[in-house]
Amino acid sequence: MDPLENPIAPEIQPVPPAALAGEAAPEAALTPEDAVSDPEVAEYRGLRWIFIGSQGLRSGWSISIFVMLLMLFSIGLSKAAVALYPPLKKFDFSPIMGLIGEGIPFLSLLGAAAIVALVERRRSLLAFNLTGPRRAFHFFGGAAAGFAALSALVGALVWGGWLHFGPIALSGAGIFEFAGMWAAVFLLVGCVEEGVFRCYLQFTLTRGINFWWALGIVGAVCLDLLLRAKGNGVWGVYIVALLGLVPCLWLHLKKAPGSRFWQAAWVTSTLFGFIHTTNNGENWIGIFAAAAIGFVFCVSIWVTGSAWWAIGCHASWDWAESYFYGTADSGLVAKGHYLTTTPAGNALWSGGADGPEGSLLVLGVILLLLVALFAIYGAGKAAATARETKLAAE
Repeated sequence: MDPLENPIAPEIQPVPPAALAGEAAPEAALTPEDAVSDPEVAEYRGLRWIFIGSQGLRSGWSISIFVMLLMLFSIGLSKAAVALYPPLKKFDFSPIMGLIGEGIPFLSLLGAAAIVALVERRRSLLAFNLTGPRRAFHFFGGAAAGFAALSALVGALVWGGWLHFGPIALSGAGIFEFAGMWAAVFLLVGCVEEGVFRCYLQFTLTRGINFWWALGIVGAVCLDLLLRAKGNGVWGVYIVALLGLVPCLWLHLKKAPGSRFWQAAWVTSTLFGFIHTTNNGENWIGIFAAAAIGFVFCVSIWVTGSAWWAIGCHASWDWAESYFYGTADSGLVAKGHYLTTTPAGNALWSGGADGPEGSLLVLGVILLLLVALFAIYGAGKAAATARETKLAAE
């Protein structure tokens, strides 16, 4: 047996949780004494134990390498892109700028993830929550859900008088031209943001995190905001951090199966809200909504077995918001949008400059997405979990 193939519970290897829930098998918390006493992991004693666990390179080192590589690639490619195309220095929300601006982090993500997968030796890029059954079906199902959810939000805003439609902004071939270009831009957005948070980070944290590490990371994020940030809806991050505390502690105390997945989801969702605090025009609702939708995307991995639903939903939500309906997205209005809309009334309900994502109504739409996920995919997940439990017991 390969010494990296979870030496703690070889009897359940034929049905790994990753195949059913999109997560890695739980990594045992080995001590140096464990490594010496277990003949299959004896090679990990001493200093090697610091770097290598039962599933290869420990997740903390893996993430450190990944973040460093991602930053190096991003800086290098950005400098090269600006040198070749100087207008990039002055960003505007246009398809060309979007394709270049999102292409850089996409290539950086691929490069960083590929090198980390090579360092970890036994992983491929698809191992980061991109395997699982019916991937194309889940991607297009997520795309349909994202468009429907954003449309429901826009419809509620129009019904309440908080959003008004104006004239159609495009005509003729321009409708299809901009639709295609913006679709490519937002597909890249979905791949990059889901690739970092729900693919690489969610997968890697799941195989190595525990409640105390999760609490420390979330606490450090909140402390950073408290000491450094002002405005831009930082309370959205604080709220999601507090909401995840009690459930994750309860799972930890109960030693519940899959607890590491949800502790990782707490961390990645908080971080997802955190990165949105750098956007202009954000309010606390928009920040909290970003973190909340991040959690819904984690749930989608749990019930479908991969991040493809999340990628499709993320891309189509942004496409519908920025291109199709022409609303603001984090304070930015896309150039070359199809419909024209204008917010009206109290910003708490209209979203104001933040766009529909800054409206209090977005929380209801996110809740509906969560309910829909469980309604459509939950039964299959429950059946798979029951089979896994039965096989493990046998």
